[in-house]
Amino acid sequence: PLALQRAPLCPSSSGLSVGPSWPPGRLVGAGGLRRRRGCGSGWQLWSGAAGIMAKAGGKGVNLKDKLDGNELDLSLSDLNEVPVKELAALPKATILDLSCNNLTSLPSDFCSLTHLVKLDLSKNQLQQLPSDFGRLVNLQHLDLLNNRLVMLPVSFAQLKNLKWLDLKDNPLDPTLAKVAGDCLDEKQCKQAAIRVLQHMKAIQSEQDRERQRRLQAEREMEKKREAEQRAREAQERELRRREKAEEKERRRREYDALRAARQEMEIQTKKESSEIPKLSSVSHPSQLPRHRCSWFQALLKLLLLMLVCALSTVAVCRVTELQRQSLCISVNTLFEDVVTALQSHKIVQNVLHQNSQQ
Repeated sequence: PLALQRAPLCPSSSGLSVGPSWPPGRLVGAGGLRRRRGCGSGWQLWSGAAGIMAKAGGKGVNLKDKLDGNELDLSLSDLNEVPVKELAALPKATILDLSCNNLTSLPSDFCSLTHLVKLDLSKNQLQQLPSDFGRLVNLQHLDLLNNRLVMLPVSFAQLKNLKWLDLKDNPLDPTLAKVAGDCLDEKQCKQAAIRVLQHMKAIQSEQDRERQRRLQAEREMEKKREAEQRAREAQERELRRREKAEEKERRRREYDALRAARQEMEIQTKKESSEIPKLSSVSHPSQLPRHRCSWFQALLKLLLLMLVCALSTVAVCRVTELQRQSLCISVNTLFEDVVTALQSHKIVQNVLHQNSQQ
């Protein structure tokens, strides 16, 4: 069975609770009272069996039952968080009413609901909007009445299709509050959208310029560090080059000194070698003739030995039985030729004759 329960009272802009009164509206679907703009008080139709309305972040909410054409009304639902996953499954719902709930923040994935054209977040407790709120590029109508907003995200400047904006009853930054002005009628709310977009675009441009200045400063600092690094590397290379040159010069000097010492030693050795024979000749003057005599004696002994050997060979070949051997025949023939040649000499003949007479 359906039960008609009293909806929680929403605080008014003056801080007082609005008394119970039946707001104009009509029944929607199987359960629930359709309310018009504002949530001062009202009645909601709850269905405990079907679970159409539930607390704790929309758990158990049947959003399709609350969809009327392209409008989805989740106001006065006592929501603590937005059921983004369920909303993403309803791209047809381009108009979303989340007013008069207990929302303190919006999840980051809320900005994925880019199909939204009209969004009512009035009379919640939002302290800030997601940083990428500007992703809702199709948004044309935005109601942020009676929240706790101080600033808007810079990405707000990307809402190029925004035509209507209400920021009343928020503790806004004084500059932003002055730009937004009062949204007391349709015209002022449209002007607020234009002025706030221009203001946020100016802030975005300034931040972009500041970012560019920081990037430029970082690039210059990086170039300076690179230049200093190159200078240090060049100094280190120059230092290593000088050290190598000094080491090479030192080795060259050592080599030249060693070479000069060797040459000096060789000269000294040659000088000493040339002085030794002179000292020997002075101290032993009779050694040279002795050496010459020894050479002559050796030569005479050699000749005498050869003569004795020749005579012995001749004697053996002429006296013994070996005279018929071919070698001895040659020796005897040679001996006879020699004797014949000697006999042909008169002087030799005389000598032989005298020797024979004696």
